[in-house]
Amino acid sequence: MDIIILIGIIVGVLSVIMLSLTVINILQAGSKKSDGRSMEEIIGVDPVKATFEDVEKLSRKDKMQLFYAAETPDFSELDGEYRAGLLSGGVLGKSSAMFTHHVFPTGMITLGTKWVGKAFTQETELTGRGYNIFTKKDKNGSAVTLRIREMKTGIGPTKLGKDGKYSFKIDYRMFNSGSVKSMRDELRRINENLYIGAGYMGLGGGSINPAPFVLIGPPTPFKGADR
Repeated sequence: MDIIILIGIIVGVLSVIMLSLTVINILQAGSKKSDGRSMEEIIGVDPVKATFEDVEKLSRKDKMQLFYAAETPDFSELDGEYRAGLLSGGVLGKSSAMFTHHVFPTGMITLGTKWVGKAFTQETELTGRGYNIFTKKDKNGSAVTLRIREMKTGIGPTKLGKDGKYSFKIDYRMFNSGSVKSMRDELRRINENLYIGAGYMGLGGGSINPAPFVLIGPPTPFKGADR
């Protein structure tokens, strides 16, 4: 009985710690409303010339402000395979990165995997589909590309911000199960080869606790998900 009580106490303490860190991470993302700054004012460079490094140097709060300031992309312009870059920041930034690289690919712990991109193709005027791209080390140490974790795409009003704007939206419900089923991403355009996005899932608090990232072009041709 003493062991059961001890385990219960440990679980309770860990739950309180995790809840506290999640609340801090949410607060570090700042307001869901735009503060009125332009992309250039936030980044400090002309958005047309902005790079991943320009975005990565921003605070977590300013990364989300950049998302609010960024443009709604034309649905048809996101076509092909894009390189991805995780954006750091927040007390849960490192744990979020570990999940993305080592749990998101298969739902199990896979230390040899790394998230490296997303791909999109248009199916109708307003809907499309895509997949995520990962690399994995094979038994010989060589990198193998995985095209998995499919999703549906469309354009719709944001849930990440309160700016009244639309985003390129990514929905995982149709092709996935478990916690990934609740995952959603939104994308906006910084320039023709740089998009800022943020993902969220029910387990982590939903849209109030975004995990920002970028997609980098120019894209390579869409190849289709692994079957």
